[in-house]
Amino acid sequence: MNVKSVVENKEKYEVELTIEVGQEEFEAGLDKAYRKSRSSISVPGFRKGKAPRKVIEGMYGAGVFYEDAIEEIYPQACAQAIEEQKLDSVAPPQVEITEVGKQGFTMKATVTVRPVITLKQYKGLEADKVLPTVTEEALDRELKQYVDRATRLEPVDRAAAMEDSVVIDYEGTKDGVAFDGGSAKGYELALGSHTFIPGFEEQVVGMKAGEEKTIDLTFPEDYHAKDLAGQAVKFAVKCVEVKEKKVPELDDEFAKDVSEFDTLAEFKDDLKQKLIDRSMAQSEARFRQALLGQLCDQVDIELPEAMVNAQTDRLVETYGSRLEQQGISLEMYLQYMGMDLNKLREDLKDTAVSQIKQQLALDAVVAAEGITISDEEVDEEVKKAAANLNVPYEQVADGLDKEPLKLDLARDKAMALVAAEGKPHLVAAEDEIKVTEVTKDDLKDEAKEESKEEEKAEEKPKKRTTRAKKTAEAADGEGAEKKPAAKKTRAKKTTAEGEEAPKKTTTRKKKAEEPKAEEPKGEE
Repeated sequence: MNVKSVVENKEKYEVELTIEVGQEEFEAGLDKAYRKSRSSISVPGFRKGKAPRKVIEGMYGAGVFYEDAIEEIYPQACAQAIEEQKLDSVAPPQVEITEVGKQGFTMKATVTVRPVITLKQYKGLEADKVLPTVTEEALDRELKQYVDRATRLEPVDRAAAMEDSVVIDYEGTKDGVAFDGGSAKGYELALGSHTFIPGFEEQVVGMKAGEEKTIDLTFPEDYHAKDLAGQAVKFAVKCVEVKEKKVPELDDEFAKDVSEFDTLAEFKDDLKQKLIDRSMAQSEARFRQALLGQLCDQVDIELPEAMVNAQTDRLVETYGSRLEQQGISLEMYLQYMGMDLNKLREDLKDTAVSQIKQQLALDAVVAAEGITISDEEVDEEVKKAAANLNVPYEQVADGLDKEPLKLDLARDKAMALVAAEGKPHLVAAEDEIKVTEVTKDDLKDEAKEESKEEEKAEEKPKKRTTRAKKTAEAADGEGAEKKPAAKKTRAKKTTAEGEEAPKKTTTRKKKAEEPKAEEPKGEE
């Protein structure tokens, strides 16, 4: 392979390479193409797949294997030429064969290269930054998740009431005939969860264990099963068991059961601190995203079409992979959504453009600051990934292309620098009980106000306290691009299942994981 000429088109961010492939290399490609194709070629007088190459070329022409040989050779030849010329290619090259013969072939490869830009400003950018806050309501919501997990359902000998759970057998009929999905035995229903059609749970209220009754209902007009929408039905219901919630007392014993703390006060303080840390991380992420947006506003070049198409292809591939992980093929998803691949690509194009501008802006900061990433830093990142995946380090490191990882880490450093050099406008959230991180100027202003109000110049200002910790770099944060994902759905039952009471998973003296809000399982 030999690069004969290099022509650069700076306006289009393209480099045209004229590449020659010599006779020896072409001959190797022809022989490989012959070996791959001979089994499908029939030649009189020879068994299928046994005809010599020269005989086949004599019958079909000397160029019979040219196209296959070129297909075999040109990708690697282009890659070598791009590497030799040290081009930062951002899309597959466009290739045109200009000459071909026994002596080899010549091709023109149009390579789209990464645009290089210079930012007008990347230090001292200004953006709003919300002070970390915690409301009593937020703290109560956090605590409630632990309470819900520790709540028990216990059988009671009384009539069922709202907020109870009942174990029921039921059978639904329309015109005396049972319909699909309308029957179950031993079904546990949380009364008040609204997982059954309107009117069902209300008529179960008041039933006792062992009691049976018939419930008359009419399905909603917009019910998803068309054969039942707006139809009158009957449900024969038997109450097997009534259970009520036993909510734990909020005391020190509760704290010991669900956390590592000995007192409720310590546990609540820890929850509050976690909320503050979370609020700070979210605030930092939004601050960084605002700064990144200002950087991107300076990328006012017309992006190469090939670069946008390549990034869109990557988004589609990632999209498809995520769907596959959830058991849904991309084709199935597109069919379900009533769209085709072209429409999906069009929908993802703006995201692709946004991502490219972010990359170019951060690359400009990397170049301006001379940011480099060492092999040791890469290894540390690989170790973190291995630990997160709970797999051996070697499994992640083997075959890993370190260059893209270095590029990502360099961009992370660039964003951290821009954030560190940025000027935040501290903004307090409205109607919040604030636990804030304050500046010296804040304290001076506060001291003046207190002095005026109390008319005691000698009294020291009262400092607002903070336990807020400074977070490390907000990993990705809200600036990370969100990829579309479909949720795996289940076939709907006529009376959708309700959410079971959460089961206690923590033990005394054992630290509980932070609970995550569960999505309700049922739907009408």
